[in-house]
Amino acid sequence: MSTEEPQKPNDDLGCQHYKRKCKLRAPCCNRDYFCRICHDEKENHVLDRHSVKKVVCAKCEEVQEKQEKCTKCDIVFGKYFCSFCSLFDDEDKKQFHCQGCGLCRVGGRENFFHCETCDMCLALDLKDQHKCIVKSSRSNCAVCLEDLHTSRIEAHIPQCGHLIHRTCFREMIKTGNYACPICGESMLNMKEIWENLDEEVANCQMPDEYKDYHIQILCRDCHKESNVVFHVLGSKCSECGSYNTCRTAGPESNNPNVVSGASNTSEPNQASNNAPEPVAANQPWLEMLESEDTTEQSGQTSDERKESNTTNDQRST
Repeated sequence: MSTEEPQKPNDDLGCQHYKRKCKLRAPCCNRDYFCRICHDEKENHVLDRHSVKKVVCAKCEEVQEKQEKCTKCDIVFGKYFCSFCSLFDDEDKKQFHCQGCGLCRVGGRENFFHCETCDMCLALDLKDQHKCIVKSSRSNCAVCLEDLHTSRIEAHIPQCGHLIHRTCFREMIKTGNYACPICGESMLNMKEIWENLDEEVANCQMPDEYKDYHIQILCRDCHKESNVVFHVLGSKCSECGSYNTCRTAGPESNNPNVVSGASNTSEPNQASNNAPEPVAANQPWLEMLESEDTTEQSGQTSDERKESNTTNDQRST
């Protein structure tokens, strides 16, 4: 005898996550749930979607082998059915199963390709236009430390190729953290911000004793070193003009009044292992967020609504 899960289906069609006419019998605890997400929210363990062998008809309560329709009342459990993923869905989201990902995704197979190196589905627009990182989707999000490949939250793919959840990306941007938490490279086009910072630096004169104060910096965007004059507002890369830099050596000064190392506490991004300092949250580049995170997209899961296929997203069931 199984212990029936007490939840009520929405209009007898399933749960808040899926519209379907059957429950999954979890082999791990022998309980019945409309989906693995409902199971995971109630239990202290995770349901392996691939281990499900039995389903229970939501109409006649017949227990049977996992299949497309009920053997007793002949009702179709879902318009979309994937035996491998134990997925039933009555809503048309252009679902398709990707053998490479081992998951069902939404958005239409014709709009995506599977990158063997990154090990995930990407929009056709990204073919030969993205930076490949071996099995990048199989890692955890560097912000929340949750799994990326099987997450129902879409993943954002910045130019550096290090995936993070899109929700985590947006929260970082809202708080002024523009750099990748893994490599430190800028995740947005910062040209306008650097131009504004150029004006601020030009309008903020340093004291005479610091005018010949040179430091060695490393740019996190172009990965080149420069020898620049120190400024309290930031150190600009001589190669690409980015202020996303860190100090690697210094000071170098011909001024005897400058004490070696005296400015370490006042210089932003002074150590190579420090994260880039956030910029003010009210900066104009926040307005570019919507256009930036809707430029490219990876395959989305079968349990979320389809968005524009020009965004940097990946989702899993």
